[in-house]
Amino acid sequence: MPFVLNVRITFTYNAAVVIGEEVPKYEKQFMVHGILGMITLHTCDFLAVITNRKRVTSILNSTIYLATDFRLLPVLSDANPAMLSHPIEKQLIALVKESLYSGPLYFSYEFDLTSNMQRQIQQSAGKVGSDVPLWKRADDRFFWNIHLQERLITHATTHPEEEVSPFIMPVMFGFLEVKLAQVANRSFVLGLISRRSRRRAGTRYFSRGVDSEGNVANFNETEQFVLLDPPSFHQPHDVEDVEGPIRMSFVQTRGSVPVYWAEINNLRYKPDLLIPENTHTQSAFEKHMTNQVSYYGKNYVVNLVNQKGYEKPVKEAYENAITKHDHPLVNYTYFDFHHECKGMKFDRVSLLVDHLVKQGLSSHDFFSLDTTGDPRLRLQKSTVRTNCMDCLDRTNVVQTTLARWVLNDQLRSVGVLKQEDSVENYPKFMYLFRNVWADHADVISKAYSGTGALKTDFTRTGKRTTEGILQDGVNSLTRYVKNNFFDGKRQDAYDLITGAWDPKVRVPQADTRAWNVRLMPWIMYLSLFFLLASLFLPNGNPTRPYRFDVGHIPVFFMIWLLVALFSFNFIWQHGIQYVGWPKLNRPEELMHYSMYLFY
Repeated sequence: MPFVLNVRITFTYNAAVVIGEEVPKYEKQFMVHGILGMITLHTCDFLAVITNRKRVTSILNSTIYLATDFRLLPVLSDANPAMLSHPIEKQLIALVKESLYSGPLYFSYEFDLTSNMQRQIQQSAGKVGSDVPLWKRADDRFFWNIHLQERLITHATTHPEEEVSPFIMPVMFGFLEVKLAQVANRSFVLGLISRRSRRRAGTRYFSRGVDSEGNVANFNETEQFVLLDPPSFHQPHDVEDVEGPIRMSFVQTRGSVPVYWAEINNLRYKPDLLIPENTHTQSAFEKHMTNQVSYYGKNYVVNLVNQKGYEKPVKEAYENAITKHDHPLVNYTYFDFHHECKGMKFDRVSLLVDHLVKQGLSSHDFFSLDTTGDPRLRLQKSTVRTNCMDCLDRTNVVQTTLARWVLNDQLRSVGVLKQEDSVENYPKFMYLFRNVWADHADVISKAYSGTGALKTDFTRTGKRTTEGILQDGVNSLTRYVKNNFFDGKRQDAYDLITGAWDPKVRVPQADTRAWNVRLMPWIMYLSLFFLLASLFLPNGNPTRPYRFDVGHIPVFFMIWLLVALFSFNFIWQHGIQYVGWPKLNRPEELMHYSMYLFY
C-alpha cells in the first residue's frame, strides 16, 4: 500500500518563520504534505516542510505532485524573534525562499521520480523492490533535497528500528509533463521528464564547465517515455486509464563542456571567456566521461559549439581533452549548428542524425518492457550527450529531433505505426509533441538562464516565425539583465539548498568595494535626475534658477550631462565591479583574474 504523508504538526514555538505569508499568532496547527528536510542557517536549524501541493498527473498508478507552498520551522525550542531577525539569518531565509519557489519541485509517495524506467527495472532485478524505502532507491544525482535530508538519513541508517524512512521523501527539480496522445487510432501516454542534477547546480555565468569530481554545470537527464495498453484493452479517455503493461523510454543527457572554463560577467553583452591552464583538466574530464559510461553505456557526444569566433577556444579545449581520452565507448561528433542551420533551417539537424547513424547510433536503441505475455525486456545501451555553450537553445532543437526519430521506431515496434508510416503524418499528435518539448525547453532554460528558451517557435510549430524572432530578442535582453545583476542571488540560493556553502564555515561576504566604486552609480542616478528635470520642468519661476544659460548654452544641462557621461564611462570600464556576484561562494579567482588567462 502506498504511504501518504498527510499529518498535522503542532508548532509550539512563538516565533514561526513562514515562507509566503505570515502565520497568525493564534495559529498552532497546519497541514504538512511532506518533509523536505533540515537546514542549518546562521542562528539555528530549520525544518523545511511542504504545506501545499498540486496534483500533476499519474504514472503507473502513482500520483505525482508539484510542491507549491512551504514553511520553515525553527528546530531549537529556545528560538526567539531576536535570533530570527538577525540580518544574516533574514538574508539566508530569503535565499531559501528564492530556491524553493523558483524551481518546479516534484514528488511522489510511491514513484521514484529521480530514476529513469530502465534503472528502476534494473533495481527490481537486483532485488531492490518497492519494499525498499524510496530514498534508498533514489538516484543520488537527482535527489534534489538530499542535503536537507542528511540528518534524517543518518538517523534512519543508525536507528533502523525507528520508522523514520517514510518521512524521507526525495524531491526532483526539473520538468514533468504527461499527455494522452493518439496516433493511428491508438491511444497511449506520452511523458517527458527532465531531471536536473544537484551537483554543480547554478546559474548561467556562475556555473560553467566541470569540477574536480567530474560534475558539470546544467546537467540534465531527459527521459521521453511511452505507456501503452494492448489492443484488447479498453480505449482510454485519460492518462489514468492507461495501465501501461507496455513501457518504452528513451534517455538523453545534456551538460556543460566538461573542461575548466568560465565566462566573466563585466556588463558587456559577451563576457570575457576564460580557459585557465589547469593541470587537472584532463583528470576532471575523464572522471566525467567515466561516470557517463557507467550510467549510460556508450556515449555519442555531440558538440554544437561554434568553431569560429568567440566560442572557438571552448571547442578546441573540448576536442583536445577528448583526443587525449580516446575511450572506445565515447564517440565524439562535431556539428556546426549555426552554419548548417543558417537561415533558420533547423530541419537540417537531420544531417547530424544521419552522421550519428553512420557512427553506430540506432533508433532501435531504447528501453522497452512488454509484460502482456512472457516479459520481454530491451535495454538502452547508449545515449546521446549534447551540448552547446549554455546547453539550452541549440541543444533543445537537437534533443527534440532525436526524440522524434526514436519515437517513430518505438511506435513501429509495438504495431502502432506501420513501417512506412511516421508520427510526422499526424498533425494533431505533432502539435502535442512539439508543445511538450517546447514547454520542457522553457523550464530547463529558466532554471539556468532566468528566461524561457530561444527558438521555441520552431520547436512548437516546426518553422521559424517573426513573432518567435522578436520573442528571442526580448529573452536575450532579459537574460543580459538577469545574468549581470540578479543571478548572484540565485546562485547563492542554489549553493545554500544543495549544501555547496556551509554556514558553519563562513558567513556571507560583505561589500568590500572601494568607496568611489560604490558611490558612482548614485552619482549617475543623480545626474540623470537633474538632466530630466532640466528638460521637463517649466521655464518660469521658481525653477528658473536651475535652468540658467550663458548666451544660448544650457550650462546646467551640460554640466550634468558631462557628469552622467563620466559616471557611465567609469561604470562601463569597471563593469566587473558592478556585476551582482554571489555572496556565499564568491568566485574570487574570477573577480580578480589575470588577463593572460584569456583567449
